[in-house]
Amino acid sequence: MSTLTLVTDTQTLPTPPPPNPYQPQQQPYGAPLGPPPSSPPPGATPRKQPGRGKFVAGVLAAALVVGGGAGVGGAAAYDALNGDDGGSGGGAGATHSTVKTASTADAPQSVTTDGSVEAVAQKVLPSVVKIDVSGSQGSGSGSGIILTDTGRILTNNHVVELADGGGTLTVTFDDGSHADAEVLGADPLTDTAVIQAKDVSGLTAATIGTSSDLQVGQGVVAIGSPLGLESTVTSGIVSALNRPVNVGSDGSGNATVYPAIQTDAAINPGNSGGALTDLDGNVVGINSAIATAGSSLGGESGSIGVGFAIPLDEVMPIIDQMANGETPTHAKLGVSVSDVGAAAQQSQDPFAQQEQQTAPTQDGAQVREVSSGSTAGDAGVEAGDIITKVDDALITNADSLIATIRSYRPGDTVTVTWLRDGKEQSADLVLDSD
Repeated sequence: MSTLTLVTDTQTLPTPPPPNPYQPQQQPYGAPLGPPPSSPPPGATPRKQPGRGKFVAGVLAAALVVGGGAGVGGAAAYDALNGDDGGSGGGAGATHSTVKTASTADAPQSVTTDGSVEAVAQKVLPSVVKIDVSGSQGSGSGSGIILTDTGRILTNNHVVELADGGGTLTVTFDDGSHADAEVLGADPLTDTAVIQAKDVSGLTAATIGTSSDLQVGQGVVAIGSPLGLESTVTSGIVSALNRPVNVGSDGSGNATVYPAIQTDAAINPGNSGGALTDLDGNVVGINSAIATAGSSLGGESGSIGVGFAIPLDEVMPIIDQMANGETPTHAKLGVSVSDVGAAAQQSQDPFAQQEQQTAPTQDGAQVREVSSGSTAGDAGVEAGDIITKVDDALITNADSLIATIRSYRPGDTVTVTWLRDGKEQSADLVLDSD
């Protein structure tokens, strides 16, 4: 069985009981995550998103190793869409045009390299840092991407969360120098964070690319600090796009699910928050998670060539909000969902289970609850409906619906298609905001 693991190199405290030598162990290293219906901001003009294309079929059927806990697909997705009112659909993302925000205003414009990994490394290495984190729950390390010459740095939420409650952050730059840092903002729903290195200037900011331009088979380079080895460069290709990846949930059941860039570039614990770039050295993703083949006695497997990065286009508005000290906002549909047939699978009724086993496979996300006054409710979506498409994106299960909605922004207009009693219905609706 494959295992999906967040890639922060972390040691946790206190020391757990001695492991059973005859049972594979799961060593936790780092990752929690985080909404009521509301209307788009006054005066906002709803806009239609371009077609997103077909989602790669299926979601990783994997146990999710997150801070020692585990959750699996449908149940986690159902909880993920429950907001504070018990039924809101969360989300975060960006439009698919080139994004220019305040958080990247100091970044250099795109510069073409000769397309070699060597040239990419020379360009990008000065813009990637190692981040050492310590706090009451333990210590660990990850990576970060320099956004401005004055020390604003992008990383993962699960990299910096160990510092919650008075911990410390130390940044190590490519030249070996160090600086203390503080968290400007963190967003568990998108697993992103922005930190500020103190008393620095003249840094080399990364060149921000456009992740929506990526193609399957395209060459990419991953840069970060795997296993604490800073300034490590690996290369590979884009193996898949829009892969719905669920990396866990917080205590409230809100899941972190995003439409990931899948790559075979070697990514290991400690790469989290580092850069995934195209062959022009433009940052297109944030390295965040890996799939492993399981664990040996007491240890964790490393990269098996299946790594995942958060596409940068989807989260740039969130990054901008955090950099400006604002609370991140996310698009939401206003429904709670599960995989189709999940209720029957969990039922104690043997007849319901048998009916589910003999029924034909149905792709989609089944609506469990609809929030009162939500955009989905106003459009006529009801409990029991099966959502099969958002714009041009096919919805294969609950996770793919969450990932799709999180690629939009509050106020975006989308076309949602669903099945009710075998009949297809659709409606244009304006996504809510949390």
